[in-house]
Amino acid sequence: MIYLDYAAATPLDPRVAEAMQPYLLEEYGNPSSIHQLGQRSRRAIDEARLKAMDFLGAFSFHEVIFTGSGTESCNMAIFGAAFARSEKGKHLVISAIEHPAVRETAYYLRDNFGFTLSEVKPDLKGIIHFKDVEKELREDTILLSVMMANNEVGSIQPVKELAALCRERGILFHTDACQAPTCLKVRVDEICPDLLSLNGSKIYGPKGVGLLYVREGLKISPFIHGGGQEFRMRGGTENVANIVGFGKALELLENEKENESVGKLRDTLLALLESLHDVELNGHREKRLCNNINIHVKGVSGESLVMRLDMEGIAVSSGSACSSGKTEPSHVLMAMGQSKERALQSLRISLGRFTTELEIQKAWNVLKKCIFT
Repeated sequence: MIYLDYAAATPLDPRVAEAMQPYLLEEYGNPSSIHQLGQRSRRAIDEARLKAMDFLGAFSFHEVIFTGSGTESCNMAIFGAAFARSEKGKHLVISAIEHPAVRETAYYLRDNFGFTLSEVKPDLKGIIHFKDVEKELREDTILLSVMMANNEVGSIQPVKELAALCRERGILFHTDACQAPTCLKVRVDEICPDLLSLNGSKIYGPKGVGLLYVREGLKISPFIHGGGQEFRMRGGTENVANIVGFGKALELLENEKENESVGKLRDTLLALLESLHDVELNGHREKRLCNNINIHVKGVSGESLVMRLDMEGIAVSSGSACSSGKTEPSHVLMAMGQSKERALQSLRISLGRFTTELEIQKAWNVLKKCIFT
């Protein structure tokens, strides 16, 4: 199998698996227990939190809250900020290309708790513009959420500028950065968000772990109530092995040469695809993640192309992994102004750490055959 669906989930790096191993078999103590076995688990979580702080440029230990996934992190940010600030206002703003983890949470607040919601559409290339966001902000706006980079078309958003705008207006700013760290620097000391979400399964770490950065001094409502874990922000015994793995994965991400090599392979494959008749790139050519290709293949169903490629041993996607199994067109492509027909004729290819030049050549040969048959 040639795996070209890194945007959906990354393989577990063997070095991450090695770091996790002791906490799956030997170091099984509850981190809240005061005996030695429990305290060794506590130290392991503390070390992972320090690695996350170092990666993010965070100021305080309390700014990193470990969660069960990137989706939970986004839910925690949106719910937590909305309920904590509801007395100041009940207007939320998100981009129209957000992952369902943000989008569906905002819809739920609108439909069930009396919040109002505005969605900012991107341009034809999938970029959210500062002036369009500014137009939607009101006196009662309490939260803006715009992702750092889109998971489908790879478009990189101006989150630093949007964070500064929100600071000026006294509005909280959240960014879903889950898709970004393998290609971009994710530094809260540079972006200056109030809330930021990350996901272990997108960075060669384990599935079932994420984190929420919460700016020092910011109070949001707890998401899961229980034993007071994670500084009383998320109850429940911590998944020590996954947290250790997440910390190790973050530690291994400091590698600009890797991003450069992935980008070169991406550009090679994209040039070959664009040489074909009726193949066109979706999204911005330059302001996109280094591993992302999203193409429109005229007259060919994206879902059927995914299935044909799968039979040939190539794993790709027709859109967001969380939307697999649905027949509706991508909400991202539709928000970019594409027709339903065109959106259904699109394919996402995403590369990563373990992609090789030989795999790209083999994938190209198979893709060419599948597109024309």
